[in-house]
Amino acid sequence: MKRSLTMTAASMVLALAVAACAQQAPAADVATSVEAPLAATAARVDNFRLVTADGYARELYRYKDAPAIVLVMGGAGDMAKVGPELAKIEAAYKAKGVEIFVVNSNPKDTREAMLADATKYGFTSPILQDDLQLVGGQIGATTVGQSFVVEPKSMKIAYTGPLSADAIDAVLAGKAPAVAAAPVSGTVISFPDRTPARKAEFAKISYASTIAPLIEEKCIACHQQGGIAPFGFDGYEKVKTFAPMIREAVRTDRMPPWDPDPHVATFADDKSLSGEQIKTLINWIEAGAPRGDGEDSLAKVKHVAPDWPLGKPDLIVDIPKFTVPATGYVDYQYPTVPNPLKEGKWLKAATAKVSQRQAVHHILSGVIAEGQTNKGMQNWGGGVGGYTVGMESTVAPKGIGSWVPAGGEFAYQMHYTPFGKEAVSAEQIGLYFYKDGEKPELVMREMPLVNQFIKIPANDPAHKETAYFNFPKDAILHTAVVHAHYRGTYSKLEILDPSGKRETILNVPFYDFNWQRQYEFAKPIEIKAGSKVIATYIYDNSKRNPANPDPNKEIVWGDQSFEEMFYTSLRYRWKDETVEKQTNYDQLLNQTRLMGMMDSDLDDKLQKVELRGQFAQLAAAPGAFEMADANKDGGIDQAELNNVLKMLQARRSASAAPASHGGE
Repeated sequence: MKRSLTMTAASMVLALAVAACAQQAPAADVATSVEAPLAATAARVDNFRLVTADGYARELYRYKDAPAIVLVMGGAGDMAKVGPELAKIEAAYKAKGVEIFVVNSNPKDTREAMLADATKYGFTSPILQDDLQLVGGQIGATTVGQSFVVEPKSMKIAYTGPLSADAIDAVLAGKAPAVAAAPVSGTVISFPDRTPARKAEFAKISYASTIAPLIEEKCIACHQQGGIAPFGFDGYEKVKTFAPMIREAVRTDRMPPWDPDPHVATFADDKSLSGEQIKTLINWIEAGAPRGDGEDSLAKVKHVAPDWPLGKPDLIVDIPKFTVPATGYVDYQYPTVPNPLKEGKWLKAATAKVSQRQAVHHILSGVIAEGQTNKGMQNWGGGVGGYTVGMESTVAPKGIGSWVPAGGEFAYQMHYTPFGKEAVSAEQIGLYFYKDGEKPELVMREMPLVNQFIKIPANDPAHKETAYFNFPKDAILHTAVVHAHYRGTYSKLEILDPSGKRETILNVPFYDFNWQRQYEFAKPIEIKAGSKVIATYIYDNSKRNPANPDPNKEIVWGDQSFEEMFYTSLRYRWKDETVEKQTNYDQLLNQTRLMGMMDSDLDDKLQKVELRGQFAQLAAAPGAFEMADANKDGGIDQAELNNVLKMLQARRSASAAPASHGGE
């Protein structure tokens, strides 16, 4: 869980300097016509990132190594002519490495409708949902079926018009197409923001009353003195200077780091910009970022990040200092601090104060009870605060808390990242308790859904892994944290209920390792007893992943960032559990963890081909699998798996026992 070391200082500044996030929202209607006149086409395609109709994200510049890129304008219900032609082009050119994308700039078209058209007409190219019309508008698109053949190294548009094998062949041969532009017949796509009247309006967008308040609302939390960003937006001149970077960040969905797909779920404390805010910001920048009249509120008020954003803590814990070396890798450190509480308390919030943001990637915590020893995290109880980049504080909903016992020790897992110079880390955790005599009504629980058997083949651009929990009782899910390393590129969370209904509750189209967020559902999710909560991760272990340390290596689970993780932390409560009536349901949930790591077909049984790691090795012995499959139904169910685990534990205990020396 380490911040990417592949980013240059300049790119790090670029990533943190911008102040917008490209989420999608409805825009304008689509008009129809049998023919469209040629329109002014852009000289090149600016970089962009869009979410596909099936929920993944694609960034254009990752395909600069392709021999050619083809963008085809799409529209739901309007693919009868271009769809079959597109399928033929795919068959002819995908094997040659040509990257083909359908761009849907029709805001009212649903993802489902576009996927239905793909199935109907037999094309398989990714369908990019340009709901805000930023991509189609920039390249000068006019018509469903219009194609743009792009020379990837320069991103120059070599041809626009109907799908043309001749144009693609020319770009593959390094030549200019004989025809650079041709008219297209089909449904006209309306781009209201491209009209002269609208462009005139954009030049009148007020910095003082529109842009500055937007930045205060969405950006200042990081871009202020003492904030996580390297500088603050402290006035118009600073915003103007970084305007091109802001535009780039909006088009590539980099900042603020808020990755969930808004088409799937809504979240409390959503840090994204709305679609209208995005378009306003882009249009203002493209109009030249005019200053206009009015007071500059960013310059008038000095924004300074507070030491403790949740207020003065009830208890401040000083984590022991650690000297982080300038280079190399640092093994996880596990410092402990005596627990000063004389009596147990209910925790309602925690926040971290980090002195070395470049050096500290994450802090995890727990409580070691009196009489226990620190063995990694084996003997830890519930957490007492933590930190990842972008997730400094955790606050429980009103009336819910976590129990912190008295005595023992607070323990921490510290992941330090050398960043070029030696640094002394001296971090603090602030804890906020319910007042004496008060206590919450409900208990917050937390457990990570992991898969430690992941194995990612070398040079695989889209390797998929899954894992699940079987929830034994009714529960309420409050938050989820998604975590992988350099090769993680996508994640989603689903619920499969006992009736067979499967629903996606969290979709992260483009996972960004440099930021870790806790996503709190605006409306907590009900989980029925007997449901599976399924996590899916996709890893890009190819050369197109700019953060990938070595695409030629097979990658497995490991602590360091050049290894990988599959880790989704869930915060939930049991529906019938209260402070006065606590349960052991967590133990029942945890018992399903191993089954969920290996049961790829979700049938609650492990067939021999599904076994992984040491279990696959054990099953390779003659008769071993058949012995474990006590009811002889061809699979190892949960009860049979529990028996196997008991047997293995007994063997380990016996081998660890001291040998008897008789009468010596």
